[in-house]
Amino acid sequence: MSPKLQFPAIFWCVSGILAAYAQECGRPPLLESRIVGGKDASNGAWPWQVDIQTSADGHICGGSIIAETWILSAAHCFPNPSDLSSYTVYAGRYQLNGVNRDQSVHGLSQVVIPSGFADPQTGKDLALAQLSSPVTWSDYIQPICLPASGNLFPDGMLCSVTGWGDIRDGVPLSGLGTLQEVQVPIISQSSCQEMYQTDPTDQVDILDDMMCAGYQRGGKDSCQGDSGGPLVCQINGTWVQAGVVSFGLGCAQSNKPGVYVRLTSYTSFIRSTVLDIQLYGRANQNWCGTAAMLVSCLSTLLILHQR
Repeated sequence: MSPKLQFPAIFWCVSGILAAYAQECGRPPLLESRIVGGKDASNGAWPWQVDIQTSADGHICGGSIIAETWILSAAHCFPNPSDLSSYTVYAGRYQLNGVNRDQSVHGLSQVVIPSGFADPQTGKDLALAQLSSPVTWSDYIQPICLPASGNLFPDGMLCSVTGWGDIRDGVPLSGLGTLQEVQVPIISQSSCQEMYQTDPTDQVDILDDMMCAGYQRGGKDSCQGDSGGPLVCQINGTWVQAGVVSFGLGCAQSNKPGVYVRLTSYTSFIRSTVLDIQLYGRANQNWCGTAAMLVSCLSTLLILHQR
């Protein structure tokens, strides 16, 4: 075979392998080792966080980047998912009212929500929103890993919530509006249910597709404006999104922790909608695919060399 035909084969082989590793999720390059009781995040620490705004209301919700053209948020952020003309998504944003040199701006082309969603307290409060243009990966714009269905986030596990929501009930983020972060522990479904049954006037059923995080005493929580944002937990050095900010009764009140969409309940829904999604816990399959590609490429190159 002519040597001229070997270089393209080598090129495409190596390109294919590199593409398999093109964008690793859950590993923010700049990470140093609705939020109440939190603090300013470092710029670039949470590069999957997005700001969702409408032309009428400005900032309304948060979200997370899960693929080049897809973000994850809450269904209640899109009361009319067929009318998306007023929505704008900001990736790489750090401050609501500051200069964001590393951000990109995107419209929405479609929003997919689970069939039967009616209200956050009845479950299914999940939205997959497709961007009208892809993001460009950078130190400030990165995807978060999503969990495979078998991933567990045990009671007491410390996780982080981020957003630009109110810092107390009815008190919006002021000044430059810097992205806030707070650490909260996972609360088991049974414990959370017990907490929400202590007040006979405000009882909530914690359904199977929900999870809770926060403190029984209150003090640290997500709040209005944080809806749709990510609850992320670090597993073996990789950040994996466990939940989506959904609802709560007030903010940071005792016995009323934040309630989140449990993402492991929606693995099939997400995979059927976003075909190139990365799921943590299925990473070995990605490695196997890449390994198979490598073996195939090496075999091809060996044949070409022998010819």
